[in-house]
Amino acid sequence: MMTEKMLKFVSLEKKMPAKRSAEKRRQDFGEIYDEFDSDRATEQASRCSQCGIPYCQVHCPVQNNIPDWLMMTAAGRLEEAYEVSQSTNNFPEICGRICPQDRLCEGSCVIEKGFESVTIGAVEKYITDTAWEKGWVKPNSPSVEREQSIGIIGAGPGGLAAADELRKRGYQVHVYDRYDRVGGLLIYGIPSFKLEKDVVEKRAKLLADGGVTYHLNFEVGRDATLAELREKHDAVIIATGVYKSRDISVPGSGLGGIVPALEYLTASNRKGLGDEVPAFEDGTLNASGKNVVVIGGGDTAMDCVRTAVRQGAKSVKCLYRRDRKNMPGSLREVLNAEEEGVEFVWLSAPKAFLGDDKVNGVKAINMHLGIADSTGRQVPVEIDGSEHDIPCDLAIKALGFDSEDIPQLFDEPGLEVSNWGTVSVNFKTSMTNLEGVFAIGDIVRGASLVVWAIRDGRDAAQSVHQFLTEKQMSEQTVLAS
Repeated sequence: MMTEKMLKFVSLEKKMPAKRSAEKRRQDFGEIYDEFDSDRATEQASRCSQCGIPYCQVHCPVQNNIPDWLMMTAAGRLEEAYEVSQSTNNFPEICGRICPQDRLCEGSCVIEKGFESVTIGAVEKYITDTAWEKGWVKPNSPSVEREQSIGIIGAGPGGLAAADELRKRGYQVHVYDRYDRVGGLLIYGIPSFKLEKDVVEKRAKLLADGGVTYHLNFEVGRDATLAELREKHDAVIIATGVYKSRDISVPGSGLGGIVPALEYLTASNRKGLGDEVPAFEDGTLNASGKNVVVIGGGDTAMDCVRTAVRQGAKSVKCLYRRDRKNMPGSLREVLNAEEEGVEFVWLSAPKAFLGDDKVNGVKAINMHLGIADSTGRQVPVEIDGSEHDIPCDLAIKALGFDSEDIPQLFDEPGLEVSNWGTVSVNFKTSMTNLEGVFAIGDIVRGASLVVWAIRDGRDAAQSVHQFLTEKQMSEQTVLAS
């Protein structure tokens, strides 16, 4: 039976869902891929080879049972496919859209060479979107309600995954976030053409319907210290993410029109959500009619260049000091950006920003890749005499993120951090040096992927449950004696 349904990669070509034409998608912020129809999803799922060691699963941070839900999709057992998919991942509809599958599951697929990998992400999205449509996605209804409460700082993917898991176990879960919406970077950092915001809002509402309480516009340090939250809750999880943009120190970097990536993306996303955004209206954070230069080569840089195109930029260039092969961002995203008219200036770095009060150009220098450093990556080296000027009315710095000073922000100098400012934890338990305080996601591991935050949130929920269970048992033993 299985051999009839599966292993079709020898006769069926890999096909992604249809992509809207570059011309059409440049005009709006809608997602660029159409939905798979039922026949096409079944067909693509049947290409899976059901291999003995599923490398797609091994290289998935949440260890999704990918071959199982592909086989169920191929057999038309979609509700079961959804159950298997959501058993390891709290947000499969989000990961199906934004995970860099080409670097994770699909990049590890054993049929990749010669036959091309299975379209895992697109099938995952199809399964979960169908589950929402058919009403299979239900809010949590724990079989037991516990008195203990957990405070989670940060309503991004890590915090929400932990909230979901802890609520399933019946804990009273309170999520605190300094923004006015739930979702963190899923709402404000990732553009709608990759992740439409109703997808996130739907999931946030589902958690609330299942008993998770949100405290929005709540800043720890301003509205309550970490110590006060510890007093109020039986355990606390820090899941703030990293928001401090890395800067660039070259002459002219203080000129107007040079902005951090997150500021730019947040303004665009807020505009799309219908908010008043003065810095967008006055043109500061709007690329319309401008020559835009984005500096950086990660997924955030890709989000910026593709947003600028949709805002009607005159030209969009991406400066990256290494070559295409060494780019940290998803290659699929690079291809999408190129189709949409973005020009990549490989092996190029800014030496200075030009202009009087406002930037009007970038002085760039060509690079070549020299000897590899201790990490194995070749170090970019400047080529003397290769400076050249690039016209620029808006420069966007997408150089990555560092952690904010959490001990100072939370008024908790006793909280230990690493040399990089990330919160130090015991990696087996996710607990910090403060008893009952856990930390997860980017604030521990540095800027990383959504799927890793989800994994950390799930692991921490298990650790919190174990910690509270052991604590309760020891208290009962003391009382009994």
